[in-house]
Order: sequence, then C-alpha cells, then structure tokens
Amino acid sequence: MDINDRIPDVRDGLTRLERVVLHVLREAQEEFGGRNVPTATLYGRVLEYVDISQEELQTCLQRLTLHG
Repeated sequence: MDINDRIPDVRDGLTRLERVVLHVLREAQEEFGGRNVPTATLYGRVLEYVDISQEELQTCLQRLTLHG
C-alpha cells in the first residue's frame, strides 16, 4: 500500500483506505439488502481496489468504528 493511502484528508480526516472501505461496504450492503456484510466478503472486494492484509482491514474497521 502506498504511503499516500494512509494520510488523512484535511476535509474529513479519512484516509484513502478508509474511504475505499466505506464505499465498498455501502455497495455490498445494498446488494445484501441492508443486512450485515461478512468481513471476508468485504475483504475480497476491498482487495480489488487496494492491496492490504486482513490485519490492515481489521485495523481500518476498528478505526472507523471508533470514529462513529
């Protein structure tokens, strides 16, 4: 992952990775009819945009949960 993917945007404080995760999660939730999306499904879809490990995704999800 590029270092620029980890720098928070001044507009809202989200990193590129967090923005990708939120975008993919929203799309998946629409497909799942508003239900919860399995983390494995989310991980596979995020990998289409960004090359990250499972641990990095878990860390990102934890950060996003704390922001909410």
